[in-house]
Amino acid sequence: MKRILLLATGGTIATEESAQGKIPALGTDALLHTIPEIAALCHVEAKELFRLDSTNLQPAHWLTIAEAIQENYGAFDGFVVTHGTDTMAYTAAALSYLVEHSPKPIVLTGAQQSIGQRETDGRRNLFDAFLYAASDSAWGVSIVFDGQVILGTRAKKLRTKSYHAFSSIGYPELAQIRDRKVYPILPRPQLEPVAFRSELDPEIFVLKLIPGICADILDVLLPKYRALIVEGFGVGGVPYYASADFAGAVGRWIEAGKVVIMTTQVIYEGSDMSVYQVGHQIKRDYGVIEAYDMTLEAVVTKTMCLLPRCPDLGQFRRAFLTPVACDILLPEESENNA
Repeated sequence: MKRILLLATGGTIATEESAQGKIPALGTDALLHTIPEIAALCHVEAKELFRLDSTNLQPAHWLTIAEAIQENYGAFDGFVVTHGTDTMAYTAAALSYLVEHSPKPIVLTGAQQSIGQRETDGRRNLFDAFLYAASDSAWGVSIVFDGQVILGTRAKKLRTKSYHAFSSIGYPELAQIRDRKVYPILPRPQLEPVAFRSELDPEIFVLKLIPGICADILDVLLPKYRALIVEGFGVGGVPYYASADFAGAVGRWIEAGKVVIMTTQVIYEGSDMSVYQVGHQIKRDYGVIEAYDMTLEAVVTKTMCLLPRCPDLGQFRRAFLTPVACDILLPEESENNA
């Protein structure tokens, strides 16, 4: 029987009602007590890392989770992390880079309703997470939610209330879970040896463009951050207003040795800055990095992981455009030019 370690971080699945609204209050014993059938799947041990609404989780908490996995990696066959849904996709992406190439499953799950409520998705999701973690087809970092197994670098929360909260963006699900059985969709890949990382640099800013935005904001942000992620329009357009020199502002970031990454506000199908002049020109003239089909969560967390390791812009570009856990699918011409 496989040994699985439960790492609890709080979230809706562990909440109880209070005068101020729902707060994480249930520990690991209370979570496991609601689903005694888990004992027939695997041998479970549990550790509570924190009791937090996931809105309050920060990069330092990702490092704590990764450290707990590393410390216990040799003693367990897999890990289940209970987590709030609001930032679960960020944590899943971060762990994909902090525990890179893991052959052992690291499964995140949570719920839209507390596990203690009569009508809840929490009991199914937690059981499914252990079911998948204990299966022979499981590997790497994933989110198990509403019968879906989603790769950690490809998950995004798309719904605030319904049980079908997460989707896999631009990539197939790893598996589906129905009637308490795991149905793999993608085969388990050949993986390099696991690599643990212990550094993150959160000095990045995500700027979402809106029509009429002033380019001056880039100069305000320049002294404060090491990297800028710009959510452009459509396939990656940046405005060229007569009254706002966005290209020049981006150029000043590059000249200062800062990282500038272009992504898109559109959830599906990714960017392609070669299509329109408004994207092609700024990429050609200033050498911004294009995120292609990466999720914003993956772009943010990969940037945080790479900044401490890649002080040189060229080194950062090469590392960013190197796929990790299928986080980026590069067009052939972009691979050749990277």
